[in-house]
Amino acid sequence: MRGSILVLTGPSGAGKSTLIKEMVKDIGPYYFSISTTTRAPREGEKNGVDYFFVDKEAFQNDIAEELFLEYALVHGNYYGTSLRAVEEALAQGKLVIFDIDVQGHKSIKARLPDITTSVFITPPSFEALKQRLINRNTDSMEVIEKRLIMADEELTKIDEFDYVIVNDDLQKAIQEIKAVAQTAKLKKCPASLDALKTLWKGI
Repeated sequence: MRGSILVLTGPSGAGKSTLIKEMVKDIGPYYFSISTTTRAPREGEKNGVDYFFVDKEAFQNDIAEELFLEYALVHGNYYGTSLRAVEEALAQGKLVIFDIDVQGHKSIKARLPDITTSVFITPPSFEALKQRLINRNTDSMEVIEKRLIMADEELTKIDEFDYVIVNDDLQKAIQEIKAVAQTAKLKKCPASLDALKTLWKGI
């Protein structure tokens, strides 16, 4: 049986990384899709762990060779997902987890709708998000303002997602994301269902 896909989207500062860290403790075999990006590493980030860091020329060459499942240009930098790594994980029956923006979600949902479950994660308010970004102390105010503008734009797409989690109470949000992940694992593509029918009949 092929695996399935769980897409997590939401503004920077919504708490996606924290929720993912807790979620994967209890969901069984999974593959966390590591994005390729042209932005510079932040302090403490490691190549091949947090992202694959490449220059724009290398990224654009991979676009031309159709090596990405999805990609997007965000704040002047490219972000994309390797198609080969995702296909290998799906073939192994794993839940493939994405932490991507609304553009990436749209691309994946269009390409693999039968096995994709999507979740939009958001703080309870604009002001709560702004305060989290300031408290994180990793970006300049200019960058924070850009992130807040992007968050407003992303929120207009919230109805395109299967589920919405308001990350106000962390423990509640953790339980909700775990429940969604278990549900996502039950989604199967037509080929997997046909294989199950064949096994059922003993053919």
